Amino acid sequence: MTLPNMLTLSRIFMIPLMVIFFYWLGETGRILAALVFAIAAITDWFDGYLARKLNQMSALGAFLDPVADKLIVCVALVLLAGHYAETWLTIPAMIIVGREIVISALREWMAELGRRATVAVSHIGKIKTTLQMISIGVLLGAPSGSLLEDIGVVALYAAAILTLWSMVVYLKAAWPALRE
Repeated sequence: MTLPNMLTLSRIFMIPLMVIFFYWLGETGRILAALVFAIAAITDWFDGYLARKLNQMSALGAFLDPVADKLIVCVALVLLAGHYAETWLTIPAMIIVGREIVISALREWMAELGRRATVAVSHIGKIKTTLQMISIGVLLGAPSGSLLEDIGVVALYAAAILTLWSMVVYLKAAWPALRE
């Protein structure tokens, strides 16, 4: 078990902690949930960096990293959609979760065809992920009705727009194989 893989696994183990904090400790818990999410987001960057730097890339890490990312993001978005229970937040959450499902399925299918590189992570995908992580972290901990909450919502919509854009880029790249 390498350090990068342990960091990736730690993100998965942070999910229940984030949920417990969010629901059971009131406003303080929301801040703690945001902190757990922020730590998870940092480990997402750090585990990839360490895997490359220490030459510890592995099949397990390549599998677990996107799983951990999608799990924590989807759980956090479900928490937020449930907390706010408003269409204005549910729509971008639905877009982000839906895109993750579509692109995961597309990548799996393209890998079966031996064309996984066709839908490899792009620069726009990395920007989308960064904005998504920031917006979710802010919304998890922002006080209701605050300017910080408004900034989080704007950032979440920007992330949803980039999410759609990156999905179109991936689908366009895969379109020749999809038409076969």
